[in-house]
Amino acid sequence: MPDGVAQQVIDFRPVGRMALMREFWAYFSENRGAVMGLCFFVAIIIIALFADFIAPHLPNEQYREAFLRPPFWQDGGSLEFPLGTDAVGRDMLSRLIYGARFSLFIGCVVVSIALVVGVVLGLVAGFFRGRIDTAIMRLMDIILAFPSLLLALVLVAILGPSLINAMIAIAIVQQPHYVRLTRAAVMGEMSKDYVTAARVIGVRRLRLMFVTILPNCMAPLIVQAALSFSTAILDAAALGFLGMGAQPPTPEWGTMLAEAREFILRAWWVVTLPGCAILLTVLAINLMGDGLRDALDPKLKRS
Repeated sequence: MPDGVAQQVIDFRPVGRMALMREFWAYFSENRGAVMGLCFFVAIIIIALFADFIAPHLPNEQYREAFLRPPFWQDGGSLEFPLGTDAVGRDMLSRLIYGARFSLFIGCVVVSIALVVGVVLGLVAGFFRGRIDTAIMRLMDIILAFPSLLLALVLVAILGPSLINAMIAIAIVQQPHYVRLTRAAVMGEMSKDYVTAARVIGVRRLRLMFVTILPNCMAPLIVQAALSFSTAILDAAALGFLGMGAQPPTPEWGTMLAEAREFILRAWWVVTLPGCAILLTVLAINLMGDGLRDALDPKLKRS
């Protein structure tokens, strides 16, 4: 290939990538709710990463003279504990800040496990079909036949109550959605000309599956991963509330709700604040997922 042509190809690729990124952001930014969700999610990430510097107190540090102190705007509150304290004198603001770190960690681990395993199984099922496809899909159907939270509870009861086991259980429960999405996308791609051409020139199976076909199936998987992130946070909070997830004194939002149940009538902040943190985080992620769907689905793009 002449040097001029090679240089032209090298210069063209970054421009193509930048054009795709600009197009993606143009469609994504049209959804104001998605942009607001993205900003809030980025803020949560920053808070989680710099919790050691942002939090005014350590999450498990107890102040014996400040049991159930209200937020600073109520009588008896103080700026030393802006959002009040819990039943054993721990600062609520600090525990909420450190709880963001646990929630993001839960979401990342659960989505990573479910995505990787689900994509591999879905890719194998859609590519090979036959008995392999039948066996994988019937197993996924069995998992989907159980209520998700109930199945997660059973798995955690078998494995033992802990945050790690809760994340494994939630990942297993979420996995069928990735398998079904990947299988459907792979089956749609298998009949296309570029796959036939790759087979004709002798591309090996693994390269055909993971390099040729899989990148063209990622758009719905990215949207599903964003939505599953919020589901993972909700399920982990539910397991923590039931005592099957993170164990006290871990500052996880669901566990904080479980510890505050008996004080709900006389100390509203110990229940309301963790609940609002879960609500706002899940809402932001769902709004962001809607924006990703609009930007990545060609059927929703205006010509």
